[in-house]
Amino acid sequence: MVDVSVVVPVYNEVENIGPLYDAVTRVMATTGRSFELLVVDDGSTDGTVERAVELAAQDPRVRLVRFRRNFGQTAAMHAGLQFAGGDVVVTLDGDLQNDPGDIPAMLAKLDEGYDVVHGWRRQRQDAWLNRKLPSKIANWVISRVTGFQIHDLGCTLKAMRREIAQELELYGEMHRFIPILAHWRGARCVEIETRHHPRRFGQTKYGIGRTTRVVLDLVTVKFMLQYFASPMKLFGRIGLWCGGLSAASGAATVAMKLVQGVDMTGNPLLLAAVTSGLAAIQFLSLGILGEVAARIYFGQANRRNYAVRELVNFDAATSARCDEESARGSALAKPVPPHENVGSSPASQTIGRAA
Repeated sequence: MVDVSVVVPVYNEVENIGPLYDAVTRVMATTGRSFELLVVDDGSTDGTVERAVELAAQDPRVRLVRFRRNFGQTAAMHAGLQFAGGDVVVTLDGDLQNDPGDIPAMLAKLDEGYDVVHGWRRQRQDAWLNRKLPSKIANWVISRVTGFQIHDLGCTLKAMRREIAQELELYGEMHRFIPILAHWRGARCVEIETRHHPRRFGQTKYGIGRTTRVVLDLVTVKFMLQYFASPMKLFGRIGLWCGGLSAASGAATVAMKLVQGVDMTGNPLLLAAVTSGLAAIQFLSLGILGEVAARIYFGQANRRNYAVRELVNFDAATSARCDEESARGSALAKPVPPHENVGSSPASQTIGRAA
């Protein structure tokens, strides 16, 4: 076990990985904490893997998880969080725009009792039109929709406790929603200002085209925050409103026929009554299916819709069982921790885990 796992997802960053290693090791030496640098290669084709293997051969603290192909930053981030062996997990980009010099301040915040510390690139060094402006709009919309006040969800530089990190389930573009998902699990979160530098080497992997995927993932996150454990509260409510509209339209149609002699077949309210009635049946059916799916989800591998922070005056066996259930609930297939893998050399250990 180590104190801190520094997780860095990389994709075609051959020129940056060496300086990043130097910066991280220099900063971590000042903290007096043991650490590992966990590099997750997301299918690089420019020599990034070879450079990472060289660093792993020189320094056993460097570990490598190599994907078979490019799966995206969220998948790489999720793999890094699951393979991390430290009590604290720090994540940062591999492009040298995040400053590793901010890591000690984040660790100090965790020592104050917080569970997640996320960075705020207040003086962001990116293009205004296609990077900063869309980011500001997205952060404002996300804050309003989720009720989680944050300035910069796109900052990869974060520090979190390992038990929080390994409970997160990331897919799509949800790596940017880590603070919100952690807060949903009951984590105590805080945002601090961090430094940001212009990219020196390589090309950015981000573009304005990611906006659509982020918006769709925002809809998913909103649903998860409010209705994931009980979908009927959403679909059932909509179904009841549709059912009420159907009943009112039907009653109005009959009343118009009896009182004024209006032909029912030509009355648009009859069509509204039928359409609303069918919609009510569909939404109520979705609610029932959602409830069944939620129970299957939580029943599988003893998943729970709550998170335990602490047990007081319980015996060791109960505490161990609670920890084991939490671990099973965080992922169906949990990877082998780095310290349990044995190889002939540091490089062979890291590549062996990826296989």
